[in-house]
Amino acid sequence: MAAAPVRQRCGSGSTRSQLPPCYFEGYLEKRGPKEKGSRRLWTCLCGNSLYFFNNAKDAHYVEKLDLSGFVSLKDDSSRDRNLEAARLILRMKDGETKFTAPNLEARELWKGFLYSVVDLNVPSSLTLLPGQIQMLKEVVEKERTRRRTRNPGRAPPSPLSVPLVGEIPACFRPVSRTEAEVLLERHPDCGNMLLRPGRDGCSLAVTTRQDLNGSVFRHYRVTQRDQGGYVIDVENPIPCATLHDVIDALVEKTAGTLQPFLLEEPYEENITYVSANDENGEKILHTAPSSPLPRVPALPPKQDRWSTSPLSRSPATDRRVLTSPVPASPTNPMRRLILSPSPLTQTLNEELKMTLEKRRTSQD
Repeated sequence: MAAAPVRQRCGSGSTRSQLPPCYFEGYLEKRGPKEKGSRRLWTCLCGNSLYFFNNAKDAHYVEKLDLSGFVSLKDDSSRDRNLEAARLILRMKDGETKFTAPNLEARELWKGFLYSVVDLNVPSSLTLLPGQIQMLKEVVEKERTRRRTRNPGRAPPSPLSVPLVGEIPACFRPVSRTEAEVLLERHPDCGNMLLRPGRDGCSLAVTTRQDLNGSVFRHYRVTQRDQGGYVIDVENPIPCATLHDVIDALVEKTAGTLQPFLLEEPYEENITYVSANDENGEKILHTAPSSPLPRVPALPPKQDRWSTSPLSRSPATDRRVLTSPVPASPTNPMRRLILSPSPLTQTLNEELKMTLEKRRTSQD
């Protein structure tokens, strides 16, 4: 049975009615890190957790998997007895859980919903239809609203609530402690130290990750001093003038073992837009054509009006130059230059006079 999107089955007064909103559900074969065999369970993605039921009609779940310890999600290429089935490995901080979806399409949908709920962002690396992408965007907005209203008296830390002084380092991320650990775990090649807001919203913290038979995380508080600057709150406090100095001090103290976390955010590869259908009003996500822009035809090379090749040189050129408009002022040097006879003009005039003189003599 294929997975079904946002189809809640809550009975009145049942345990399932007390769960967070269900974004996605369907049958999955599950095998936990301590389980020897797989079990086929009805799986519901409710809020930021997976709930497992023996069947689709049960009101009480038998297991729960909190996704706050999410590390990675990848395909399992090992074969299954069902040739159409598609396997998936969900890695958490406390171990791996293997799932088997009915088919490849169901696996892609599960990946899309899991990434959307964990990262609060629609993944761009999956093969999904425009309608499915729009569905994931709605889930992201619902989950963001749910998290904001879950603890209204305690807003999540924000970089804007921290009175930062000076330029902010590139390794600063507006994330929580858990999210910082997930980022460092998921992208080990991008660095192992990031700066983030503190839990109280009035201080900062540095989260680091190193490998020692597994991931080892450390968190250091960074507070502002009344007289200006910052201080790393360790046993022997380290004063720093700027936040860049905070990062540099930790790099220097660890002989370069700690390096700032620099992750290049992905950009969209295509231009997309949403339009409404005139008949039913349904909104559809479109991808704009990516045809190259038309090339502007090149202009012909500009020729110098005064340059002529040896083959095109003729007395006509001289006549054009001589008859070009010149100011009538007698003091104009160009006028004197043009009006003064050239050697070539004198020679032609003499030859013409001799020819006319010969003709008159012959006629006489």
